[in-house]
Amino acid sequence: MRLTSIEGNSQKLDGGAMFGNVPRALWSRWVEPDAQHRIPLACRCLLVQDDQGRNILLEAGIGIFFDPKLKDRYGVQEDEHRLLQSLQQAGLSHTDIDAVILSHLHFDHAGGLLSGWHEHDKQQLLFPNALFFVGEQHWQRARDPHPRDRASFIPMLNEMLHDSGRLQLVTAAQHDWLGAGFRFSYSDGHTPGLMLTEVVAADDRGGVVYCADLIPGRAWVHLPVTMGYDRYPEHLIDEKTTFLEDKLKRNVSLYFTHDHACASAAVSRDEQGKYVTVNERKSLCAIELCDL
Repeated sequence: MRLTSIEGNSQKLDGGAMFGNVPRALWSRWVEPDAQHRIPLACRCLLVQDDQGRNILLEAGIGIFFDPKLKDRYGVQEDEHRLLQSLQQAGLSHTDIDAVILSHLHFDHAGGLLSGWHEHDKQQLLFPNALFFVGEQHWQRARDPHPRDRASFIPMLNEMLHDSGRLQLVTAAQHDWLGAGFRFSYSDGHTPGLMLTEVVAADDRGGVVYCADLIPGRAWVHLPVTMGYDRYPEHLIDEKTTFLEDKLKRNVSLYFTHDHACASAAVSRDEQGKYVTVNERKSLCAIELCDL
């Protein structure tokens, strides 16, 4: 397994929303806000190239599917489709991707599947040769969302995925097509059926897990820190506790989607017993899983 961090379009969102009930006096020490109280956020994907020669992409980022008004509202920073540019820098096109694994279908994780917005052009589903893996429980949520998070989904994307004939709904810890190198666990605290993908090391120790919105970045490793966007914050904290203890015991690295300055890190405990990150990496470039 070779791992490469793939940057999608970046965002700026309100720091208070991203840090929930954490006071600004504290969270502004972790990430400096701009004049509009927004903090920088990555929408980072992970490219896994396996020993069968397959190119498997975890997530697709936010992309540039928004019209100009919504692009400004959600703080999308670049005008170009950065995911496609990042794949090109890795020597690939979106047509070379064999599978895209989506933790969930909120627009900042799945919008990059779509071509860019143009006033008179119909948007297209990219990645024409890829299977799309989504947890079945979350798929049902996306098809019939609650009013509280309805705006987080892209109805036309749901239809395109369904109509592609390449949608794979996942219900278990593994999927036959992906094989033993990929393992899934599930979380409900951020959104029902969030699917967390672990790229599994041969001895079940030392792999890497895509944390998605269970732990968006280093600051959220601290157990009480949750987002205002989370559906069930107390439940998420319980899930995060179990998740981090397991990864600490098995020496599994964390991979962050929204941390603007860190792609991956190992988890440890400090002198007070709190979870912290160590061995932080800003990016990964075709690194072997065993060397992470």
